[in-house]
Amino acid sequence: MMRSSLAGVASTAATLFPYPFQAISSSQQKSATLPVITVGSLYGNKVDIVMSNDDGWAEMNIRAFYDALNYYNRHISPANSSVVLSAPALNMSGTGSLNGTAELVKDGCQFGSCPASSPGIGFNSSDPHLNYVNAFPVTAMSYGITTLSPKIFGGPPDFAVSGPNVGSNFDIQVPFSGTVGAAVAAINLGIPAISFSGKSGSQISYTDEPVPFYAKAYAELAVWITFTLTRHPIKPYLPEGVWLNVNFPTVDWDTKTCVNYKEFKFILSRIYPAIPFVDAPDVKTCGSDRLPTERSVLERSGCYVSISVGNKSKLDAGEAAQKVVLEKLSDLLSCLP
Repeated sequence: MMRSSLAGVASTAATLFPYPFQAISSSQQKSATLPVITVGSLYGNKVDIVMSNDDGWAEMNIRAFYDALNYYNRHISPANSSVVLSAPALNMSGTGSLNGTAELVKDGCQFGSCPASSPGIGFNSSDPHLNYVNAFPVTAMSYGITTLSPKIFGGPPDFAVSGPNVGSNFDIQVPFSGTVGAAVAAINLGIPAISFSGKSGSQISYTDEPVPFYAKAYAELAVWITFTLTRHPIKPYLPEGVWLNVNFPTVDWDTKTCVNYKEFKFILSRIYPAIPFVDAPDVKTCGSDRLPTERSVLERSGCYVSISVGNKSKLDAGEAAQKVVLEKLSDLLSCLP
């Protein structure tokens, strides 16, 4: 099991994740729970990733996640980065699967990250892998996959990630979430995807200091899940037309809420409650053929992460797809008590 195999990975701090990622400096107090890990390609498989969100390209969560993925992939393949960010120039929360054409950024990008009257599509001059699209999350993700990926990777990406969203996305929130919309846009283009959301935090600039604990923690958790799913070179990483909806619980360093990796439990779940006598059984796990709902997982006391399997209609995928995900994430998943 993965949990029991981590002890020998890190030498300078307590082990958190089985990949070479350091989100928090060893000189910081939090390094006691979020460790320094420096290992080589033995622990991973290089994956070309396009990422987006609906909170905006300059929001703290997506930049922390970008840094985390970039750090991980550079350890696997030091010669180049394999992560491209393509996200809205402005906050586009709640725009679902709306699509459109990029327009001039009349008043500038969010948090002053690009000046007024900037072009509808642009990038960070110091890092061309950081791109904005002044349109919807679906538009930004699609641009990343169809335009940026061939230009930077020489072809389509291997995987797509969206978020971590500021705030949860479960149950009736799912159809309206731009974070989810971006993930579904990816699978509609044939790219497996995960939508990540976190309960803690607020929309702040990536330039704010210090970086909040929740942003670092969610970035590490998201990389942990992404790594687990893509660590083997065998494709596809997910069944065709399938995406994962992942929701992280509240984390808070000050109140010591979910600050140690041992506290987190990853639960395979459903997006919506099953309709009795109508919905087919779910994959059998934890002694039941009915998965818990995301809501029931997230409302439970403790550090539970819900992982649901969705389809192109933003509904729960069937038992066959759930079974594939269960097998791929078996080392990570736990049962509710």
